[in-house]
Amino acid sequence: MAWGSLLLLLGLLAAPGRGDPGPLEDVVIDRYFIPKVCLREAQMGDFIRYHYNGTFKDGQKFDSSYDRGATVAGVVGVGRLITGMDRGLQGMCVNERRHLIVPPHLGYGSIGVAGMIPPDATLYFDVIMLDIWNKEDKLQITTLHKPERCNRTVENSDFVRYHYNGTLLDGTHFDSSYSKDSTYDTYVGTGWLIKGMDEGLLGMCAGEKRRIIIPPFLAYGEKGYGTVIPPQASLVFDVLLVDLHNPKDGISLEHLEVPASCKRKAVTGDFVRYHYNGTLMDGMLFDSSYSRNHTYDTYIGKGYVIPGMDQGLQGVCVGEKRRIIVPPHLGYGENGAGNKIPGSAVLIFDIHVIDFHNPLDSVEIETLSRPEGCNVTTQERDFVRYHYNCSLLDGTKLFSSHDYNHPQEATLGTSKVIDGLNTGLLNMCVGEKRVIIIPPHLGHGENGARGVPGSAVLRFEVELLSREEGVPEGYLFIWHGDPPANLYEDMDLNKDGEIPPEEFSTFIKAQLTEGKGRLMPSSDPETVIADMFQNQDRNQDGKITAEELKLKSDEDQERIHEEL
Repeated sequence: MAWGSLLLLLGLLAAPGRGDPGPLEDVVIDRYFIPKVCLREAQMGDFIRYHYNGTFKDGQKFDSSYDRGATVAGVVGVGRLITGMDRGLQGMCVNERRHLIVPPHLGYGSIGVAGMIPPDATLYFDVIMLDIWNKEDKLQITTLHKPERCNRTVENSDFVRYHYNGTLLDGTHFDSSYSKDSTYDTYVGTGWLIKGMDEGLLGMCAGEKRRIIIPPFLAYGEKGYGTVIPPQASLVFDVLLVDLHNPKDGISLEHLEVPASCKRKAVTGDFVRYHYNGTLMDGMLFDSSYSRNHTYDTYIGKGYVIPGMDQGLQGVCVGEKRRIIVPPHLGYGENGAGNKIPGSAVLIFDIHVIDFHNPLDSVEIETLSRPEGCNVTTQERDFVRYHYNCSLLDGTKLFSSHDYNHPQEATLGTSKVIDGLNTGLLNMCVGEKRVIIIPPHLGHGENGARGVPGSAVLRFEVELLSREEGVPEGYLFIWHGDPPANLYEDMDLNKDGEIPPEEFSTFIKAQLTEGKGRLMPSSDPETVIADMFQNQDRNQDGKITAEELKLKSDEDQERIHEEL
């Protein structure tokens, strides 16, 4: 006879009425170990799992579940066990240990079991309770931690990633995702999980921790699983939900900070510069532009970034702060990226838009104030003086003429300033104030300049202080009247038939002092005069001859004639 069924024979072998010797002893119970926490006690009708050693009074072993390598499972208090065991097991907690002394009339009586248990034998059992459950039990869920922020909870058909530790009810470990250094990734409510986990994960938030106690009929039932989960075992899972999404999800947007004024929103084809922190749903940082001290710069809507970011950047304002939640099928998919973004991971980007522009953008001009009665405005070749403040669109100050205690000077149309600023300074009145927005292709381009980031949109606040009329393009000096009849003789101050740079410079400065002509406006007249000398010195021998001066004059007259 198999010992696995020995304790179930009471109905046949220990029937009452075979001669009552008088008052009978009850089972003796010694609760020599009681756990501090006892969530439940075994009651009549409960299913239980336990281990035991069975001996006679002299210590001789007659049975042991340990020796068979399998726990005993059954229902307590319904006559399927010998009466002494039925009584001795009731009221036990999981992990409680008891010594039971079962007198013969509560064991196998005067008959015993042939070849195994002699008649009228008192039985000694050392028992440990491993599991208790009832067919009326339901899933037990305990929330161990719930994050403050929870925008969405798990629903059927969602795809979840979670970590878990799995134990039996007595604490015996059987599995852990942590030991595999990988989350468990699966769909919920589609039959891929045991029923208890399918139910236990519902309603969880990303970052939430739960303890889920699953009765056997919602787990692996009477068959168990392999060698690690015995039949009729209750399971305990400590679960940390890492993230969740649904294959039907699109991106999710949270507008954290939107500027009060937003004249334009980004659209497909715009070039955007933004800072970001990228985290997983459990808060783990996987990337940050701040750590590199450099914005992320890209076109949107053209496939240069993951689809979720292409969508998430649409409609942003300059200065806006936005949270973009990207499901994996719009991020890096089931393969992930590198060693920081796991497969099927939901990504969270907290972005701050610094600026954006379109390659087709022109200079944007806003007039803040303009003097009344202004009829004369700046033109190409004019020499201007102006004060300015230069910043990025997010307000970051770059440069200011006020920092140098003197205004900026430039001749318009001579490539002395960036193209966008040159355009912005045209058609201004003295005293006028403007805001000039310059896209990078009319500023410092994708490479930037010292103190100016690459591809930066610049904002200039400009006040025009003065204007001097310029000379026509291609000229460095203009006579106010007719030039001297004998120009070369007048210019040859020492009358030696040659005009070196010193004589040329002295002569031109004298004309300027007497008001007979004017130079092309410049912050450095000496440079202009030197350039004039170089233009006249056709042979580049460091002196001007009469022939060189006449030839140059004839060319100028011919050009003037063509222009007229």
